[in-house]
Amino acid sequence: MAKKGGAKKGAEKGKKQKVKKAGKKQGALYEISGDTIKRKNMSCPKCGPGVFLGKHKDRVVCGKCGYAEYSKKE
Repeated sequence: MAKKGGAKKGAEKGKKQKVKKAGKKQGALYEISGDTIKRKNMSCPKCGPGVFLGKHKDRVVCGKCGYAEYSKKE
């Protein structure tokens, strides 16, 4: 006997289906011109070079150690 209603096609009972989100595209971390490479974001002072700080509206934050620098309000 078949079950009534139930989960959507391809989904099992009790499991959620994954939803694909349209995320914002990430910019490149480096700018290459000729033989030189320029880093666009700041490096973390605690973690060292290679770990970049993420830019937000009012701060820059390290995703690895949590270091943050806040910008001054005008």
